[in-house]
Amino acid sequence: MTHTFFIASRLRYKRRIVTISIAISYIIMIVAVAVSSGFRSEVRDALSQMGGDIQLCPSNLNFLDEAQPVNSNPSYLSQLRELKQVESVHPAVYRAGIMKVGENIHGVLIKGVQTDDTTALTVSIPRRLAKVSGLSEGDKVLTYFVGEKVKARNFRVTSIYDPVVETDDNLIVYADIADLRRLNGWGDDDASMLEVNLKPQYRDKQQIEATTQEVGFIAYAGADEDDTNVFASSVSSRYPQLFDWLDLLDFNVLFVLVLMMIVAGFNMISGLLITLFENISTIGVFKAMGMTDKAISKIFLSSSATLVLKGMAIGNAVALLFCFIQGTFHLLKLNPTNYFVSFVPVNLNLLSVLTVDCISFVIIMLLLLIPCAFISKVDPADTVRVR
Repeated sequence: MTHTFFIASRLRYKRRIVTISIAISYIIMIVAVAVSSGFRSEVRDALSQMGGDIQLCPSNLNFLDEAQPVNSNPSYLSQLRELKQVESVHPAVYRAGIMKVGENIHGVLIKGVQTDDTTALTVSIPRRLAKVSGLSEGDKVLTYFVGEKVKARNFRVTSIYDPVVETDDNLIVYADIADLRRLNGWGDDDASMLEVNLKPQYRDKQQIEATTQEVGFIAYAGADEDDTNVFASSVSSRYPQLFDWLDLLDFNVLFVLVLMMIVAGFNMISGLLITLFENISTIGVFKAMGMTDKAISKIFLSSSATLVLKGMAIGNAVALLFCFIQGTFHLLKLNPTNYFVSFVPVNLNLLSVLTVDCISFVIIMLLLLIPCAFISKVDPADTVRVR
């Protein structure tokens, strides 16, 4: 240990409030990053599951038309699956329907997907529909489909799910794709559209839109004469308000990070100034012994860095514990009507946490150079008295 760090280890801040404020700042910063990441992950995953990140629809954009299916196994399908951004490509069948429960009727959008359930005419309904209609698992619900002629099917409710994105005008009911193909009189290779799901790291707005253009070009250039003309549509264009909300959330988090760094930095400045004033005679002794202003500043900066690291460690530990508890038990609830999810989501990314720690530490230490300028003003002749 050099003499600089030895002396720094003997300096002590007498006010615990500095350590506490540093810890609180780090708690707020890490929780803000985790919650922001959680919202992005929950909303984007839900949108991807609900309708895919990219949809290849009929060129007339009427994917509810039972007379114009698209080929679910086009000639360019292998090219799509080979893209590094693509996680999966799967067909889906959509039909608008009317569910009748007693004397009440509800308009729904029924989506046929590939499931492992081999039981015919089973559906999974959203919780809002179950609440307003009084349906529960095991109940039968008569559903009418209007097209060239009216058709009816008696579905059995096998599960109730909690959607992230839902409105009263767009209640999505999940059914087996084979049931809807039989309803439309389609073959096994027919579908309303192809849905492309991207890997999680490619689900930000810019990459989704770029991949949509690439997928659209492949579908256009790689199609043969037997393939249906399709149009590529991105989830960001279907739900622009959600992506704008996520962008606003990211901006708010950035504002919180900057604010907390400034608060922590100025708390440390005030703490260091107090320490400098309390040790003004010691600074005079150091100068009288021949130490330079730079060497003395290094002593106090080393002591301050130790304090910042201590507050950082405490803040990190408390924030990580909170995120673990919230992520496991979902103690903090939200109104899904306003926030799209029923609880505060958290998603811990250790790289993001380390990035916040490192950047904030560097900024705080740079801010501490301001009070160190006080050291050059100290005159040993005024501060050191021989008795």
